[in-house]
Amino acid sequence: MAKIKLKKWDSAEHLKTDEDMVQYLEACLEEAGDDAPFIAKALGNIARAKGMTQLANETGLGRESLYKALSGEGNPSFATILKVMTALGIKLHAEKAHVA
Repeated sequence: MAKIKLKKWDSAEHLKTDEDMVQYLEACLEEAGDDAPFIAKALGNIARAKGMTQLANETGLGRESLYKALSGEGNPSFATILKVMTALGIKLHAEKAHVA
C-alpha cells in the first residue's frame, strides 16, 4: 500500500488576488467573534501572501516583529493592526451589528 504524504494547510498559498484577501479577511471577521488572535493570524496569512519583507518596508516595522505579532500568538497593538491593514490596502469600516 502506497503511503500518502500530507502537507500542512497554508491559507497564504491560496490568497492570489486582492479580492481573495479581502474576502478571506471578511470571512475570518465573521467567524472570529471576539477572538482577536484569530484576526491577527488572518492578517498574518494575508501579509505572507503579499510578502512580509515588502510589508515590513511599508510599515516601518521589523519583519520578525510582524511575524510574531501576526502569528495568532502575539499581541499586536491596534496601531500595528492599522499600519498593517493600510499597507495591505485593506480598509477598516464599521456597520451596525445585528443583535438578536
